[in-house]
Amino acid sequence: MKKMFALVLALAMALSLAACGGGNDTPPSNNGGNPPATTPGADSTPAPAAPDGASGSVYWLNFKPEADADLQKIAQTYTSETGVPVKVVTAASGTYESTLTAEMDKSSAPTLFVVGNAAAVKTWDSYCYDLNGTDIYNELSTDSFTLRNADGKVCSIGYCYESFGIIVNKALLEQAGHSLDEITNFESLKAVAEDIHARAGELGFDAFTSSGLDDSSSWRFSGHLANMPLFYQSRDAGGWTECPATISNDYLDNFKAIWDLYINNSAADPSSLATSGYDAEAEFGTGKAVFYQNGTWEYSNLVTSDETGYHMNPDDLAMIPIYCGVDGEENAGLCSGTENCWAVNANASEEDIKATIDFMVWLATSDAGTKVMAEQFGPIPYKGAAATGNVFFNDANKYMSAGNYTVDWTFNYTPNVNDWRAAVVNAMVQYCAGGDWANVETAMVAGWASQYQAANG
Repeated sequence: MKKMFALVLALAMALSLAACGGGNDTPPSNNGGNPPATTPGADSTPAPAAPDGASGSVYWLNFKPEADADLQKIAQTYTSETGVPVKVVTAASGTYESTLTAEMDKSSAPTLFVVGNAAAVKTWDSYCYDLNGTDIYNELSTDSFTLRNADGKVCSIGYCYESFGIIVNKALLEQAGHSLDEITNFESLKAVAEDIHARAGELGFDAFTSSGLDDSSSWRFSGHLANMPLFYQSRDAGGWTECPATISNDYLDNFKAIWDLYINNSAADPSSLATSGYDAEAEFGTGKAVFYQNGTWEYSNLVTSDETGYHMNPDDLAMIPIYCGVDGEENAGLCSGTENCWAVNANASEEDIKATIDFMVWLATSDAGTKVMAEQFGPIPYKGAAATGNVFFNDANKYMSAGNYTVDWTFNYTPNVNDWRAAVVNAMVQYCAGGDWANVETAMVAGWASQYQAANG
């Protein structure tokens, strides 16, 4: 679990630094820690011409090394079915931005590539074909992962994502006399959690897992939980497109409300959250608590991992939104985000642009395409997405399909993310030991302004 989160956190930090300045106005780097895949220099020959009856060709500069082998196979399948040549080149780990820059200078440039955040949109805007109203855009099940330029042009669209929220053990919830249908907002979550906590002795389990504030766990709160007030501030402002110089204390009462619910309805002593080495995953996996804030990446650890040995029943698991008392949150979905967003090269020929969009539609709608997408990328935000075995992803899709708003990963805009979070955690530790909540607000609001200045001058 910690290895998986290290990857997620590294991506989040890279995105936040790119979005908030500090001299980085380039597309996102590829995931670290993966073995090199296809070497672009050895694979940069033009794609073969389309055979008779086919029109155009596709060159996909892939972002994820671990998917290379399967994408090569799916490209061959598509060519066999349609006659349209598809070349997949996979950038070696950590080299995506430099590879993309080099490949775009060639006469046979990628027709399909990744533009994954606001900074990348600024860099690659002129290369991005406007996908608004195209056949692939019309297949989207949500617009939550769509990136636009300042004029509203659709520069790129998400093709996979991850989510976090509150993981629920439905079996324990029912043992406590409650059901998932009861929980639709903060008030109902609070009522259920407080009832379970009050009867923890007789039930043999508590409401929430521990909310550890040591280095192995604090990211769940200084990053993911803090996303709640950041998201709603961004939404009020019409949606941030770059890191704001300041934030306000709007919605910090909501942040306090959900944090208090966590720490006051758990078996863990709030004053010991930074020092006692709690293991929330183990608490949840062994049936010690009903609720556990974490993400889709936890599914295999809880259900199928021989390393953990939990082997929970997938039918007993669900993920619900993080409710914090904001008006209208009954219509919220999970906190979902991605840096994996497709862009089509506007400088390619009309035939290649059409061929590329047709290929994308096939990936998002055909049995063969959706199968490989589900296997390699998890859920995809498209109407014809294949079901995944990960019930947390399926829950995310259910909220999206029902029209619930997605809570974006607004924490990606955090300036000097490590320093800002460290100060927030320190203030939260003091609060849990009896200190003033005002210190948390100061760390968040004044700390944001200070770190923005440090990052941007």
